[in-house]
Amino acid sequence: MTAVGPNLEVGAVVAERTVHLTRAALVRYAGASGDFNPIHYNDAIAERVGLPGVLAHGMLTMGLAVETIVSWLGDSGRILDYGVRFTRPVVVDTDAGADVSVVAKVGAIEDDAVRIDLTVSHDGTTVLGKAQVRVRAAS
Repeated sequence: MTAVGPNLEVGAVVAERTVHLTRAALVRYAGASGDFNPIHYNDAIAERVGLPGVLAHGMLTMGLAVETIVSWLGDSGRILDYGVRFTRPVVVDTDAGADVSVVAKVGAIEDDAVRIDLTVSHDGTTVLGKAQVRVRAAS
């Protein structure tokens, strides 16, 4: 089989984890990314624009989701493409923070690549839709 592993089959879970986000993590991400939009750190402004609270950056959520498969892959350079749809926000509570869960399953096996489907959820709700990573199959 030209898949990432010898027993790989469609539907197999290849990685999963839960990441706890805090307001401090949002501040660190804002500094690293340069995205200082106040909806990512200021409750009053987030509420003023109609949001349920301070939101995690979409790109932070997207990044932590794909990072879930890196140890399974062994080499992040094998990622061929990655895409998501931002469907729901991750609200990060001042005190409790937020847990984001990621489950990575084999969605399809091609001759030279494997599609990994990521289910990314927060508080029981899927936050990224059509989150798919195409990775180069092991040689």
